[in-house]
Amino acid sequence: EDREWKTGITDDLRQFLAVIDTCFLATADAAGRPYIQHRGGPPGFIKTIGPHTLAFADFAGNRQYITLGHLKENDRAHIFIPHFATRQRVKLWGRARVVEGDVELMERLVDPAYVKTNRARPQRAIVFTLEAWDVNCQQHIVARYSEAEMAPAVNKLVARIKELEEEVARLKGGAS
Repeated sequence: EDREWKTGITDDLRQFLAVIDTCFLATADAAGRPYIQHRGGPPGFIKTIGPHTLAFADFAGNRQYITLGHLKENDRAHIFIPHFATRQRVKLWGRARVVEGDVELMERLVDPAYVKTNRARPQRAIVFTLEAWDVNCQQHIVARYSEAEMAPAVNKLVARIKELEEEVARLKGGAS
């Protein structure tokens, strides 16, 4: 396309990634056969590790290893990130590689609380070198919210219900 693509990690992209807990990683084998796989973690699981480099922990999953096989043959990759609560989506093009055995990198990427709470098993890192990225329009994105995003509203309603129940009980007690 005849347009300027963003090629570096900006503050806006960093802020967006800080709240993201899900993405889709697309790869293709040497023959071009595509595959897309969900990746997730705690909010902010995709970390900035350089001006053009992102990384995330790859947790044990369905044991298909298709993405890993593709990346051995073809390092071109795409990350698609929808954020349903804000109806935003970001598209990242670049190259990905698998990094195994780098303890220091894994310490930067893995949230111990997430691992403990979800019994997640981090196995390796996926390092993504960004070549271009763009924000896509909001059209046709239906707003959806995670439990954490809904909790403040739900908690407020629960507190209000408790207040009203106490008031009803008090009024019933006074009417006797």
